[in-house]
Amino acid sequence: METTSIVNNKGGVGKTTTAVNLSHILSQYFNKKVLLIDLDPQGNATKFLEMQHHNVTIANVLTERIDIRNAIYHTEYENLDIITANKELKDAFEIITKDDNIIGKNMILKNALSQVQNEYDFCFIDNSPYLTIGTDNALVASDEVIVPLNIDIYGFWGLNQLTDLIQTARETNPSLFFRGCLVTKYVKDETSEEYREGLKNQDNYPVFATHIRDTKKMRESTFSKEPIAEYSRRSSAAVDYMKLAEEYLKS
Repeated sequence: METTSIVNNKGGVGKTTTAVNLSHILSQYFNKKVLLIDLDPQGNATKFLEMQHHNVTIANVLTERIDIRNAIYHTEYENLDIITANKELKDAFEIITKDDNIIGKNMILKNALSQVQNEYDFCFIDNSPYLTIGTDNALVASDEVIVPLNIDIYGFWGLNQLTDLIQTARETNPSLFFRGCLVTKYVKDETSEEYREGLKNQDNYPVFATHIRDTKKMRESTFSKEPIAEYSRRSSAAVDYMKLAEEYLKS
């Protein structure tokens, strides 16, 4: 199982949208067995897939060390499973952070995922915009990192902090790979092209060749709680996420 963290310390950049749609496309169009982990106390991925009625969540896995299989639920989409989250996850992060008796605090998720390592092709972790012990666990448990970002100066300012966090995680997880920045909500204009090319020319920040265009259909699919390839298969955003999936599988 290849595990990827979707992370950025800025909200509204498309982390959940990317985690959900990439998971959906790989499971539905490429016949991959995918596990999606909602590691954000807001539970947006959980709510998007309408799985919020389940009581056993990722919080129980982290604090009670239950068998992770007891927290995995099948979604309505074949080959796509989810571990859900709710506001209790914030309390779980605080418990783990404050309890000095917990050994290997950043290894809890990695150890839990080892139980299902051979049951999935891919695992995607949708992280909170707040950098917490949850983020530490996600990075230590992951093989690689994808950073969605918008073309604006605020998105770039946080990259140094993220690369420092990745470097720190490599002390425990030396093979952690920065897969790339994914430009989301892209609008083609001179400024966007200039910033995107500038980002690509920086050695510290690999960038996916694919970018996700900002479209009305993408926003509509979010409101309808349908992955974009279900809501509007021919929309530019669906085409872009399909290309992203192909790029992800090839590289």
